[in-house]
Amino acid sequence: MPLSYKARRRWSLVILLIGLPAYIVIAVTIMNLFERPPFWVELLVYVALGIVWALPFKFIFRGIGKADPDATPRDGGE
Repeated sequence: MPLSYKARRRWSLVILLIGLPAYIVIAVTIMNLFERPPFWVELLVYVALGIVWALPFKFIFRGIGKADPDATPRDGGE
């Protein structure tokens, strides 16, 4: 069953406020375990990790910035 718009909004907030900071801490901790690579390699790794974190959550973030498609349209003008 697909998630409703409101559920996707809630999950996107949880992911952005809790999951993303945790992912950043884990990524930096793992990178610190190894000897520091050259700058361009380190930059490439962080850019790749910055893109990879969002791929599993693409279906949750899709359409979040738009109006609720399930909401009833409001009648009348101003």
